[in-house]
Amino acid sequence: MASSSNSLVATLVANPSQPALTDEIVALAATSLGHETERSVLARGIAADLIVPAPPNATAIENTLRQALDGLPIDIVVQPLATRRKRLFLADMDSTMIGQECIDELADYVGLKKEVSEITERAMRGEIAFEPALRERVALLKNLPVNVVDEIIERRITLTPGGSALVQTMRANGAYACLVSGGFTLFTGPIGAKIGFNEHRSNHLILDGEKLAGQVEEPILGREAKLATLIELRTRFGLVPHETMAVGDGANDLAMLGEAGLGVAFRAKPAVAVAAHARIDHADLSALLYAQGYRADEIVTAPV
Repeated sequence: MASSSNSLVATLVANPSQPALTDEIVALAATSLGHETERSVLARGIAADLIVPAPPNATAIENTLRQALDGLPIDIVVQPLATRRKRLFLADMDSTMIGQECIDELADYVGLKKEVSEITERAMRGEIAFEPALRERVALLKNLPVNVVDEIIERRITLTPGGSALVQTMRANGAYACLVSGGFTLFTGPIGAKIGFNEHRSNHLILDGEKLAGQVEEPILGREAKLATLIELRTRFGLVPHETMAVGDGANDLAMLGEAGLGVAFRAKPAVAVAAHARIDHADLSALLYAQGYRADEIVTAPV
């Protein structure tokens, strides 16, 4: 069966560190969807496509696959086959492209990590508004020497596996990548450059000499600013919505994820995972390449 222009593709992805996607699991998943399902291996043990002709809808396909693969560490992304390759990528930074929350690491230097982390967690779950929560946390950092940022980046920040390959591969294929964060330029600048983003946008901490003043420049970059950035860049490059992709984990990412052609919740808070177009709970960030149809031998690891 040849795939048609209105076919859907379900991409199954396992974590590369635990290549659990066996041929038997792929066959089981394909059988659950019916005899007309095409199979295509993208990376042995890690990723495979199941191509399904219309008219089944994406939600029905995803539900069927989740039932068939219940309990297995396999992520599922279902989308239109014809529009899966993206030309604009926006990513949150904290707990998405990196494994930490930078403001929590700053707070650790003044002995307030527990207090600040609790505020961060509530804001990311959407229980409190992001902007006042950020002002409250930043105020607690007053008089912290700015040079601790370099130490935190060097000693405490870890890049999320697959993130650099994701950005480098998309850029090598003509896409534009923007790191857009509710965090701070002191972090997004060097971290964005290290991963390979074209640009970064985030909040500016006000300094008092060589120390933090306990204030952040207004207006604060939060939920609406992330959405506005996506729309601005999409317009600048003359793209249509389905050519865009965004990834994040917190409530302030929801508007951006909803506007993107493919909005991906990565290891996300429950409310975000439910609302996003797709969710990644098991795999690393390379899953976003396989979701676009890239094969293992097409993934770029060297800097662009």
